[in-house]
Formats: sequence, C-alpha cells, structure tokens
Amino acid sequence: MERVITGFHVDEFGDWVAELACGHDQHVRHRPPFQVRGWVLEESSRTGRIGTSLRCPLCERCELPASLRFVRSSPEWDRESIPTALLGSHRIGDRTWGILRVREGSLRFVLSGEPDVGFLLDPDTTQPIPPGVLHRVEPCGRVRFAIDFHAVDRTAAPAPAPAAEDSRDDVPVVGASEGGGDPACWAGLVCLECGAIIDGGYHRTGCREG
Repeated sequence: MERVITGFHVDEFGDWVAELACGHDQHVRHRPPFQVRGWVLEESSRTGRIGTSLRCPLCERCELPASLRFVRSSPEWDRESIPTALLGSHRIGDRTWGILRVREGSLRFVLSGEPDVGFLLDPDTTQPIPPGVLHRVEPCGRVRFAIDFHAVDRTAAPAPAPAAEDSRDDVPVVGASEGGGDPACWAGLVCLECGAIIDGGYHRTGCREG
C-alpha cells in the first residue's frame, strides 16, 4: 500500500522519520553503505519529498497507528438492519481508520483484491480497516456489529473511544465505492436513529428523524 508523505521529524536517536497520511511513521535513515538516502539530510530535499509516497507495510498488515483521534461510532447493526452498501466493495476515505467490532455471532471481513482475502470474526473480536482499502462484510447467520471511526491526528494524544451517544459529528468526508456502488463508510451520512444511509435517501419506517 502506497501512502503519501506529509512531513518529517527526528526520533530520539537522531534518525529521520517520514510521517505518512495513514498515521504511521517510517524511518528514512541515511546510513551508508547499506542505507543510502543522502537527500534526507537536506531540508530542501525533504520538503521536495512531501506529497510523494512510500510503501507502508503496517497498513498492509492492518496495524493501527498511534496517532488517532476517536470521532464517532456507527449504530449497532444485525443481519436485518445492515446497510446494503456495506455488503459491496467500498472504502473509508483518506486519513480515516475504521475498527469493526463484532458483538454477537460471526462476520466475514473481506479485503477486495486479486484474489480476495477474508477473515472470519467472532464475538468480542475487532478488525482495523485502513484508509482507502476496498473491503466488504458478509454476515454468517445471526450477528451484531458496529464500526468505530478514528481520524489521523498527530496533535492529539491517543484516547479510548467514548460511548456511542457521546460521539462527534466532525468525521472527515469519505470516498464512494468503486464500480458505482453507494458510499458505505460514510461516517457522517448515516442516521443514528435507524441506521439508514441518508445521503439523498430515506429513513427507515418509523424512524423519529424521518
């Protein structure tokens, strides 16, 4: 997974570290003859690298970065209430991570690719969802689950997620699915009362917000 460089800093050992848009850090050491990156020693050269990309193995392993700020939680869905858009390939927008939490039953989480890679999630298990990665979910019988959304934020100390009712509405705008599908990991386009995606759509029958 290629991630955009957003800045640089020096670690406690004096080595240069690239800050990536996904929230991860990656060392870009200059230690010849094995690591030759003379460009990192010049401020103008480092500045010129901002906006270019580096491969991020941590994103490929779906490892959460430390620089995250909790934004909000989705409603808790079951097999009957799950939005259709989540069943098709979709992705979370840039600089936003999801954490899928299974409360009851089993859910298959699938990373879309050639071939697809699937993981079976059991109760009380979680699955980090990196930014921009195509994925979908497949209920396996009875299931209850929710998704927490976290924004990449290097200015705030990591903090545990508050209760869903205390969540905030300032989640970043996210991308739509490929192939003409609906926005799924919308994060701000869902009704917290009935769980329906309301961007140009309708609330569920009986919803007090409809």
